[in-house]
Amino acid sequence: MNIDPKDVLKKVQWKDLLQLNCYEKTHELFLSTPWLLSSFIAYHHHYFIVGLACSFMFFLTALRQVHDAYHYALGINKLGTERFMLIMSPLMLCSAHAIQFNHLRHHQLNLNHEDIEAMSAKMPAWKAILIGPWFPIKLHIHALKIGHFNIKKWIYLELIICLIWIYFVFFIINIDFLKYHTMTMTMTMTMTMIMIMIMAFGECLTSFFAVWTVHHDCDEHGPNSRSIRNGFKAIITYNLFYHYKHHLFPAVPTSKLHIIAKRLDKTYPNLTIKNVF
Repeated sequence: MNIDPKDVLKKVQWKDLLQLNCYEKTHELFLSTPWLLSSFIAYHHHYFIVGLACSFMFFLTALRQVHDAYHYALGINKLGTERFMLIMSPLMLCSAHAIQFNHLRHHQLNLNHEDIEAMSAKMPAWKAILIGPWFPIKLHIHALKIGHFNIKKWIYLELIICLIWIYFVFFIINIDFLKYHTMTMTMTMTMTMIMIMIMAFGECLTSFFAVWTVHHDCDEHGPNSRSIRNGFKAIITYNLFYHYKHHLFPAVPTSKLHIIAKRLDKTYPNLTIKNVF
């Protein structure tokens, strides 16, 4: 069953979900903070496996935060959202505004040949993983190439701050837990270390986890994305995989997509959407 998105917006109530109360705003703005602090504590005490797990959860929750920021759905004003993305950029080692630019175009272009964000959607899984290192670079280049002046201004500022952050962590101060947040592992605890940046590694996997998993075997003429239906799966993935619902209602905060899912099921009981997992 295929449905008309314009028809869905008329039949399914959604505007009541746009507003966040004070508690909800605070929760969304600090969602990743406990995981970030937990990773710092674990790295400080040399519990590297625990630290890696916390860093993974930080990246997952931070991804939800910046994703809502891309759609100005954090419950704060536009300038506050721009500044929030500025703060998150060095922590995630990317320009959040560059990713935002391509993500909003992704919603407009709907998997067609100009949709740079969806470049891995029609690839096999192994290839989506292999192009991972090129994916964030491509997004930044594309945003700088065709973005307007204001978006380029934010991108350059965020990239400069990322470089300053890396230099500060590794050459100015000597705090191990900050270094371990930026890197995944050490070979020894001496000056000779083989390290891979955690956040850079996470960015390299976004092509697979954030694009391929929710768009593979979909196309622009039918349901263009996958979703989840299991409540437990939604909880452990922080609602990030209600992707079909997100494409229908991009302005609705991620924290309320499970409500949209129930309303959509009630209005369109015969709607069949492919599962993410």
